[in-house]
Amino acid sequence: MATRSSVPSGPTRTTLLTPRDLSGCEHRLALDSTFPAAVAIPDDAGVAMRKEAAADHRSRVRDMLHALHSDELAGWADASSGGRSYRVQQTMAAISAGARWIWGATLPDDVEGGRRGWAELLIRVDDTRGAEPHEGAAYVPVIVVNHKASDPGSGAITSPVWAWQPMVDETRKVRGNSRDTTRLAQLYRMLETLGVAGVGLLPSGPAGGVIGLDTDCLVVLDLTDALIRYDALLARRQGITAGEVATAPSRIGECRTCAWWTKCGPELEAARDVSLVVNGNLTQLLATVGVRTIDQLAGYDGPAPEGWPGTVDDAILMARARLADVSLIRRTPEVEVVRADVEVDVDMESYQDDGAYLWGTLLTDNTDPLRPVVYRPFVTWTPLPTRDEARSFAEFWTWMIGERDRAVAAGRTFAAYCYSQQAENRWLLGSADRFAGEPGIPSRDEVLAFINSPQWVDIYEAVSRNFLSPLGKGLKKVAPHAGFHWRDDEAGGEASMQWYRRAVGLDGDEIDQTQRVRLLEYNEDDVQATKALREWMTVGAAEQVPLGSELPAPG
Repeated sequence: MATRSSVPSGPTRTTLLTPRDLSGCEHRLALDSTFPAAVAIPDDAGVAMRKEAAADHRSRVRDMLHALHSDELAGWADASSGGRSYRVQQTMAAISAGARWIWGATLPDDVEGGRRGWAELLIRVDDTRGAEPHEGAAYVPVIVVNHKASDPGSGAITSPVWAWQPMVDETRKVRGNSRDTTRLAQLYRMLETLGVAGVGLLPSGPAGGVIGLDTDCLVVLDLTDALIRYDALLARRQGITAGEVATAPSRIGECRTCAWWTKCGPELEAARDVSLVVNGNLTQLLATVGVRTIDQLAGYDGPAPEGWPGTVDDAILMARARLADVSLIRRTPEVEVVRADVEVDVDMESYQDDGAYLWGTLLTDNTDPLRPVVYRPFVTWTPLPTRDEARSFAEFWTWMIGERDRAVAAGRTFAAYCYSQQAENRWLLGSADRFAGEPGIPSRDEVLAFINSPQWVDIYEAVSRNFLSPLGKGLKKVAPHAGFHWRDDEAGGEASMQWYRRAVGLDGDEIDQTQRVRLLEYNEDDVQATKALREWMTVGAAEQVPLGSELPAPG
């Protein structure tokens, strides 16, 4: 949950908002403010793991920057140690001394502005050394994030990580992230309050920097328009904490890991809130036509609200399924899915953005009942990132394409299947790019030709064409309809990250062989689930799953 404190300010108390408070659910912020004693709730395992990974990334960036400035450490200051008040003192002392690079800068609370924040790095952007703040010292805020800050393209403004030298980069485009921009805007405003914000950083004015997973550059963001949006956002969020702006619960993606769901969930169920079957901003669009409950949506016969993507028919069917307590419905009378003589199910396991350590496969030869259905994992247990990933990927690719070529040469059809191809495609292409030229590694063009061919089939897309589900269409939601169940009750993406850390001794502990077995079984169950789901869709689904158009409208 959000971290926040309140400090006296005259007869009232001013709430200090962090950048975390300015993003995500407004109702969460209202509840945090109304019930501050409930804020200190431990993070769930997935959130804790992501925070740990982010801390590790920041530590690596800090070591890299420190090494880059090793020949001029007189200008380097590290204010990241100690309690908060001590970190603030160290930061202000470094600013007063005119430090060129201040790592772990914790800024004083901006009580009047109602802000609290810290930057991984402040870079001095003027030529005056050793000056007091009012004599000309100026700083640009830089944050370090555990995601990509840019993509291949052009038009981004970047700077080398060892200096503030913004210039147009014809090899990168900015990967937008509203949370990063909001955090930089808050830091810039806090530096303004201290009188040390750099002005004229870009021709358009104020700017901030982001060092992402691509640590070879600093992505420079123009904050001119962002500051206008930020000021309005801060005012609204301050109104929420003061009880001047009313909020109400609504189900969004954030609810899955929010500790307040135990309060909001029952309230939404009692209200039969439409957000239980329609995601995100679509609930606001439905409100414009007077639809706020599941019952109203199930009986709606008007046009789609303005701005609605496509027709509203699917949403109406989802609401009717919810009222009928049906977790899966058919879109069409017939269920269709691509089948082949030789079928290979594929499931990839990766760790963060460090690489893909496991490609699991399951081959089914429908022309030869005597050929065993065998699970084959292609894996590296060397901790990622590692060059050994090239070996395991090359072995996987060579085996799969070999099976395809043999099938085609024998006059048989071939198809490889995955469930939601975005992740697999990312690492197929990424592996071809990163390990280009190594033995067995396909070219990017070869990978593109395969994933764009009819031989690469996404079962998630097939499920989406054939079915609707008010509970979601994730593999673990849909495969049980085909009678498939995972061996491990804890199986899931977040859990597998923790298993991987123990499986390779990533935390410095001894390697846990049982976690390697657990990961392989989880991966095998995923490919078995995809196979079971595809076969059930071919025989059984049409008879077992009700047709959506036959569900009754509310009376």
